[in-house]
Amino acid sequence: MNVTTDLSILSLVANASLPVKGVMLLLAAVSFMSWYWIFRKSFAIRDARARTDQFERDFWSGGNLNALYQSAVNDRHSAGALERIFEAGYGEFTKLRDQKSLDPASIVDGARRAMRATYQREMDLLEAHLAFLASVGSVSPYVGLFGTVWGIMNAFRGLANVSSATLAHVAPGIAEALVATAIGLFAAIPAVVAYNRFAHDIDRVSIRFESFMEEFSNILQRQLR
Repeated sequence: MNVTTDLSILSLVANASLPVKGVMLLLAAVSFMSWYWIFRKSFAIRDARARTDQFERDFWSGGNLNALYQSAVNDRHSAGALERIFEAGYGEFTKLRDQKSLDPASIVDGARRAMRATYQREMDLLEAHLAFLASVGSVSPYVGLFGTVWGIMNAFRGLANVSSATLAHVAPGIAEALVATAIGLFAAIPAVVAYNRFAHDIDRVSIRFESFMEEFSNILQRQLR
């Protein structure tokens, strides 16, 4: 037996039993999807922070609210999340302000509700597919462990037909089993790290959105006075 060739990674994968091959294929597919969403989510969060920074600079520079609102309406498809929150709040504010029967508290409360609804939609978009990364991180090691257990069982079952058991008889089966575990960890570790990082970044963006909504509500309330 050529031990070096037989115990190479490609050889172990090619000669693995059918259930173990299925486990490896599943984990490889999950890992590919995980990395796809890691890159997509990383770009999305970075873009959200950049657009939030830009809009905050424009807003707090003392520009006219009507001009900012018209800009947000005209560039709705390319606007950032915070700009859409502002658009929803100020648009509702201008509609309610024209109704003479409403008191200032009701007008501001209506604008705040409109911003809150848009805020929830934007946060739902930012948090999309985080649950997938969390599932990959928690389930993949157990799927790999299933392949490990199956491979070790096959290795020891094969010893029943051998009169003199040696390491050369059992090593390939155990090695292919450990490859399944390694692939499971390869899929799980990046997903867990990315999930924790993205959850932290989204929480920070969420705090910025909520702070803006409160400050903007105070500005609207002062305008009505």
